[in-house]
Amino acid sequence: MGNLKDIKNRIKSVESTKKITRAMKMVAAAKVKKAESTVKASRPFTAELNSMFKKLLNSVGSYSAHTLKIKSAIDNYPELLQVRHIKSVGLLAITSNKGLAGAYNANVVRKTVKKIQEYNEQGIHVYLFIIGQKGISALKRKIENYDCEIAKTYLNVANNPSGNACLMVVEDLAEYFVEKKIDKIELVTTRFKNMMSYFVEEWEVLPLKTPEEDYEKLHDHVVDPIMEFEPDMHHILQKIVPMYVTNIIYQAMLEAQASELASRMTAMSAATTNAEKMITTLSIEYNKSRQAAITQEIVEVVSGANTQAN
Repeated sequence: MGNLKDIKNRIKSVESTKKITRAMKMVAAAKVKKAESTVKASRPFTAELNSMFKKLLNSVGSYSAHTLKIKSAIDNYPELLQVRHIKSVGLLAITSNKGLAGAYNANVVRKTVKKIQEYNEQGIHVYLFIIGQKGISALKRKIENYDCEIAKTYLNVANNPSGNACLMVVEDLAEYFVEKKIDKIELVTTRFKNMMSYFVEEWEVLPLKTPEEDYEKLHDHVVDPIMEFEPDMHHILQKIVPMYVTNIIYQAMLEAQASELASRMTAMSAATTNAEKMITTLSIEYNKSRQAAITQEIVEVVSGANTQAN
């Protein structure tokens, strides 16, 4: 049997931990409902934007930047459409700044490292763009033996996903792509399913592509006669492309945030349950130890009384 004081201290410690995990579970549960509503509300817009974007590409036919004023890499939409021989790849990994979210961050990091390994086996160099402190810390350690380097890291984006914050990420990605430092960009994120589950996914970001069934139309310069453009199709695409790419990142961030909160809620619920079980086990052990100590005292008193009587 353990020492009574030690067991009592352990019970107090576990009870304090239980209060923390229960509070974190309640906070995550409150936030995840809002995050779930946001991500579900954004999906129809994303689907419609994707559909419209593909129709625009099919209608344009050929691409030219001669008539465009290009202030930044993201404005050079013809270059973002170029499919090149892949020598280097950019991977955007979306993680969180905070831990205690179960296996959420570990799953994203594991998938990212697997992608790095696959590309390295093909002789392709990898540039990492990492959102979230947990991803930054973990991947710095794990990529030491790979042909990989960290290009950019982002902390504030993970705390509060917004269009402006995601646009900053997109501008960095587009700059690397237009300057031909990287020939392809993918992101690793999580797709929110429900309160109890999510799954890790990889999305292609650049180069911008249309479905295979539209590919021949695109390069045969077939223009959709139904669509009319004002002022012209190239200036419209120059505005739509940054919106389209930014929305990809923004949607990924919303999915990731909802997945993180759901994972944290589940993890803290499990931790609270385990704490309750441990308190029960320790309480039983404490009672047994206390009973044994009382029994021992009684035996000693009776033995002393019998000795005096004799």
